[in-house]
Amino acid sequence: MTLEHRIADVEERLKLACERSGRSRDDINIIAVTKYVSVASTMDVIRAGLVHVGENRWQNAQDKWHAAHSLSESGVLGEAGQAIWHFIGSLQTNKVKEVVGRFSYIHSLDRESLAAAIDKKAEELGIIVPCFLQVNVSGEDSKHGVAPEELVAFTKELSRFTHVKIEGLMTMAPYEMEPEQTRPVFRGLRQLRDELNQQAVTNEPVTGLSMGMSNDFEVAVEEGANWLRLGTILVGKEEE
Repeated sequence: MTLEHRIADVEERLKLACERSGRSRDDINIIAVTKYVSVASTMDVIRAGLVHVGENRWQNAQDKWHAAHSLSESGVLGEAGQAIWHFIGSLQTNKVKEVVGRFSYIHSLDRESLAAAIDKKAEELGIIVPCFLQVNVSGEDSKHGVAPEELVAFTKELSRFTHVKIEGLMTMAPYEMEPEQTRPVFRGLRQLRDELNQQAVTNEPVTGLSMGMSNDFEVAVEEGANWLRLGTILVGKEEE
């Protein structure tokens, strides 16, 4: 299946999920996760209009990042060439200097020491970094993230970091053969977001919900996701 066919298929499924849940397609952003494809394929993704690009490690992303910026500056990619990069993997504090300033969003803020490192680098660069707080809703040992019962306290701790903006919450559901089984995880994240807003923990309402991947994005949309992280179903996967 070509990239164009995969995009069309995802859009059709997304349209139906929006109809089922009474949502507008315009409220949902797709992040094309390119970690399994080459530099050339990543450029094709951006040319196709998928300007939100997700990677989980700088060492794997750097060639794609530099290629996209080079082609954008030269105008080769046209109007679609200004990619917006999302860091979606677990981030070590000693890697922050490689990520902040290159990635517009970070989806995996899960501890105060990481927030401090992001804030310090962002202050040096004179920028504010939108971050999603990663929550381990499923409670799996293999998953990173703040425990749900610790989210309010953690969010309050972050108020002292003036160069970190809480863009929303993120979670990863367990892989299930039947996607419907992921619904409690996605619903749980939405409820946690709503509780934060009801308690006015942040200065501005938290709106973002980064949840839903190739196997379960339709359920995530029905439960309120507005940032989907789609890899193989959208951009494919290439053998190394």
